[in-house]
Amino acid sequence: MKTGWLYVCPLRRVVDTVRTTGARSLVTILTAGASSVRPCEIVPPRHLRLSVSDIDAPLDGHILAGVGHVESLLAFLRDWDREQPLVIHCYAGVSRSPAAAFIGACALEPSRSEMEIAQSLRQASPTATPNRRLVELADRLLDRRGRMVEAVTAIGRGVDCCEGAPFAMALGQAAPRSDRIAQTLKHDQL
Repeated sequence: MKTGWLYVCPLRRVVDTVRTTGARSLVTILTAGASSVRPCEIVPPRHLRLSVSDIDAPLDGHILAGVGHVESLLAFLRDWDREQPLVIHCYAGVSRSPAAAFIGACALEPSRSEMEIAQSLRQASPTATPNRRLVELADRLLDRRGRMVEAVTAIGRGVDCCEGAPFAMALGQAAPRSDRIAQTLKHDQL
């Protein structure tokens, strides 16, 4: 079984998170037109940018996540070699990026229970409230038969905040050294 680490952070912590973790792959999920910086450690082919608004239903002037967005995310995650960590961010690090990390763990560890993954997400981040639309689309594409949606519903809405603290999710039997990195990121935010 391949190991690896997924890190989630808000937009303003991307550069610090990439540098602290040694990540070489990055997923950016922001509203269309929002600007972001690609850290120099990330080469263009290892940076996926998805222009998706943080909404669950159509809303004028916004982009609702579609099947194509989730297919692009899944293809990028499956192409990740897991040698170095992968960072996922959205604007606040609360909804879209935690959803993408949850989707990634479900896709890359198909025999792992959705509930176990959702509980590890909640343990890693008390503020995570995965975007339901992204999870629903991935649930269908991964043929998880509603279990992904049930799992994020079971962990409930995260604690209200303006911005989530960076956090990490381990895949497989990843080395514990990255727990120290996650603690460093949380401490640096204070």
